[in-house]
Amino acid sequence: MHNAAAPKSPTQPFPEKGESPKPKIGWRRLTASCLFGLHAGSTILPAALLLWIHPENTWAAIPNRENTNNSPIIQNPIAQSQIPIVPFELQNTPPQRFQPNPQFRIYRLGPGDSIGVVVPRFPELNGTFGIDREGNALLPLVGKLRIAGFTLDEAQERIRAAYNRFVVNPQVTVALTTPRPVQITLTGEVVRPGYYGLGLGGSLSAVLLTGGGTTPQADLRAVLVRRFLSDGSYIEQKVDFFTPLLAGDPLPDVVLQDGDAVIVPKLEVGNLATYDRQLVARSNLAQPTITIRVLSYDRSTIGTLSLRNGSNFLDAVTAIAPSLQTADIGNIGLVRFDPERGRAIVRELNARRALLGDASQNVPLRENDVIVIGRNLLARLTFALNIFTQPFRDILGFLLFFRQLSQSAEQLFGPGAGNGNN
Repeated sequence: MHNAAAPKSPTQPFPEKGESPKPKIGWRRLTASCLFGLHAGSTILPAALLLWIHPENTWAAIPNRENTNNSPIIQNPIAQSQIPIVPFELQNTPPQRFQPNPQFRIYRLGPGDSIGVVVPRFPELNGTFGIDREGNALLPLVGKLRIAGFTLDEAQERIRAAYNRFVVNPQVTVALTTPRPVQITLTGEVVRPGYYGLGLGGSLSAVLLTGGGTTPQADLRAVLVRRFLSDGSYIEQKVDFFTPLLAGDPLPDVVLQDGDAVIVPKLEVGNLATYDRQLVARSNLAQPTITIRVLSYDRSTIGTLSLRNGSNFLDAVTAIAPSLQTADIGNIGLVRFDPERGRAIVRELNARRALLGDASQNVPLRENDVIVIGRNLLARLTFALNIFTQPFRDILGFLLFFRQLSQSAEQLFGPGAGNGNN
């Protein structure tokens, strides 16, 4: 007789063999699931509404998560295919009224230049090639090819024609990569004439300043630039610096090239009336200082004085600082060489009146002027100039006269001369 099966305990953890388990959900799990659903709904629902209202702005505000390195993504505003390739170009002068000869805007290759050659589809022909002293460039396949004296366009055509013997219809591009040093010659009415090296794009005004500025005898209305060509000929360009300076116009200029010669002409006699030398003296194109000679009776000296170019009579008196007890500052002589007449002109000036504001007594000074302090000394000097009947041939003769005068200073300042104020 078999016993009846025992009832299953409600706490039995495992089902008996052959019996599949039944899932049980506790109240705690049910509560947690509900809370998680409410939290997710409160987070997703506003975002969904925002996307539905402003889809464009919302997507634009979402950061890109594809950058796994956490490095900032910098995008070029110009596509790589749109970035232009800028070849080397020579510096041009700014737009101005002055228009030089078009030939002066052309750059011609010469020894020391380096050019870059590009032949598409033939990289073995590309490269940078220098021009030797003979004016040749050593090119692949071609060998030595003379390109000195030619423009970039002309050199490009010569190289294309040379490669056409080896390549069918080659496309050649030539650009200037490294220009040669600029060596120019400066002569004429400048303080320090000579040979000067300039940087690329050196201007005419820059070389005048490099040479110490122009002398008081310079005529800035016709500064000459001479450029020699490869065939031995040359072209010239006159540049007027004075008229723009007088009118307040932009400074005219010419970009100099290697081998140019700059000639500053001398101011011709008869052209002084229309030329404001004082305006030029105050400009930065002229020499910065001038030298005047001083004859002082109370100090028994003949010396020189360096002043800023454009200085006036009072500037010299202040620098000399004559004695107010012994010197007659109301009667000071100014001796100046007149190139038109070839003679020395003596003018008496009153320093007291100049100090009180009399502009007629505060005259501008020029290079090689002579200031004479002492009435008796001025009378002696005037007498010596009057008996010197032959005119001075040039400023050198005028300076030689005062050099000889300084050598006989004992007679000039010696006994019997009397008081300088008498």
